[in-house]
Amino acid sequence: KEEKEGVNGSISLNTGLPHNHSIGLSLNRRTEKFNLFSQVGGGYRSLPSDRETLTRDLVAGTAIASEGREYRNEGFFNITLGTDYHINKLNVLTLSGNFAYEVERQPSEFDFTRTDANDIPVTEWSREEETSATNPKWQYDLQYKKDFKDHKDHDLLFSALGSFFGKDLESEFDNVTTLGAEDFPDQQTRTRFNEAKYTFKGDYTKPFENGVSIETGAQYVLQDVSNDYAVNDWINGEWVSNEGLTNVFVYDQKVLGVYGTVAYEKNKWGAKVGLRVEQTDLNTLLETTNEDNSQNYTNLFPSAHISYKFTDRFSMQAGYSKRIYRPRLWDLNPFFNIRNNFSIRTGNPELLPEFTDSYEVTAIYILEKISMNFGVYQRYTTDVIERITVFENEVSTTRPDNIGTSRNTGLEFNAKYSPLKWLSINTDWNYSYFNRRGEFDATNFDFNASSWEAEATAKFKLPKSVDIEVTGEYESAYETVQGRRAENYFMNLGARKKFLKGKAILSLSIRDVFASRIRQSEATQPTFYSFARGQRGRFVSLGFSYGFGKGEAMQYTGRRR
Repeated sequence: KEEKEGVNGSISLNTGLPHNHSIGLSLNRRTEKFNLFSQVGGGYRSLPSDRETLTRDLVAGTAIASEGREYRNEGFFNITLGTDYHINKLNVLTLSGNFAYEVERQPSEFDFTRTDANDIPVTEWSREEETSATNPKWQYDLQYKKDFKDHKDHDLLFSALGSFFGKDLESEFDNVTTLGAEDFPDQQTRTRFNEAKYTFKGDYTKPFENGVSIETGAQYVLQDVSNDYAVNDWINGEWVSNEGLTNVFVYDQKVLGVYGTVAYEKNKWGAKVGLRVEQTDLNTLLETTNEDNSQNYTNLFPSAHISYKFTDRFSMQAGYSKRIYRPRLWDLNPFFNIRNNFSIRTGNPELLPEFTDSYEVTAIYILEKISMNFGVYQRYTTDVIERITVFENEVSTTRPDNIGTSRNTGLEFNAKYSPLKWLSINTDWNYSYFNRRGEFDATNFDFNASSWEAEATAKFKLPKSVDIEVTGEYESAYETVQGRRAENYFMNLGARKKFLKGKAILSLSIRDVFASRIRQSEATQPTFYSFARGQRGRFVSLGFSYGFGKGEAMQYTGRRR
């Protein structure tokens, strides 16, 4: 830090297609005791998405299809201020805060067609949406770190993190019938969403001279959410509240975790054992209909890992860990967007977490120009969260539910190969065979299936300080409890040029080069068939960054923050 005392910073300019334009400024002022840092930025971005759905009643033979495009256009501004205070060489106090504000516009237009049993259109209509929203966000972070003189890895860390996200949203839906006599009412929705989250952490690490080290700590997370959602229908010349779709969802979750680990590493052996205890208190409430759900549970999460180095080039590792996946907020929230009234996705307030027992064995080879990892794993998961689609009155509704167990057995392989000084190749491959067992609403969902995925990245270091990176990914098709998810493949490309002795960087990013990344799924059941397809398309970004003082240029990735 002494080498960069004074004023340092960088400025970045970015543009792209579809619209993705921004400017950012980073400044910091370093002294012996303080580092004052700040960032400010703003811009505009557009995220278009093409979507297509089909729902067919296999009993009556009728079907409803939709096709259209939706946008998420955002203007945004953010500012960060903070300071590091070096109390002395062993103690550092950091305080930072961030504020961001977004203004959204979400226009969309979809064309609908209803066909009879002979696939002849009987009704056609269009549905246009105009949505506007404002999103204030803030976050603060207070951190204290203490290092000890006896060892560089002997330290104590405390932190407190707070954040808030709000959304004030209004939507108008206009329907125009172009074929047939059926008239669909116009609709309005209103959302008032607030989320506050607080995280308090403490961690202590202590190494000993005999190769043993201990680590212990605790974390307490509080999350409070309120989502006030209302829908109005235009009936007989006036707006009428749709009571079935209007409610206030309240979500309150508190998670306390305490952990401890002991590790040993000396000569050829390494071992680590740990235990984490978590206590979860979750409450959800639908205020209007007074539907509540409370979950209070305590869980133990043990872990154990061992490694042995046969030679400097070959070693093996084995491990076990127990894990938890808690439902996300939007898995629990029963409200949904009514963009498509005939294909609905909603949450489930009674959803339970998944628990997984994971076993792994890995071999590591390190040769002159290539390093390879080969692993075998088995994961057994209970209360598996699956999205289940039900069909009634021409409407398909998809929501998550806990359905049975899953036993995954798989192989993993990854490698890094550097045949030349200017070329390196990274590969990653994963194959999984899964055994599903479960029952839902008297329907048996037992089946066996498999899937695989692969990724490869090539990095080229060319003359004149030019770097190029090409990444390709492939995900195979696989079976689900009700149907099938189609294969998915795409390529990303990045290039950058450094000049002015590295002070300036010009970068180019192309995501989904061939516009091939398509999400497609289908559900096939005795009484209905449903199909969904979504695509975002190609994104091209061009960025320029310049560092001044002793600052470095920011390396722009083109990804959305």
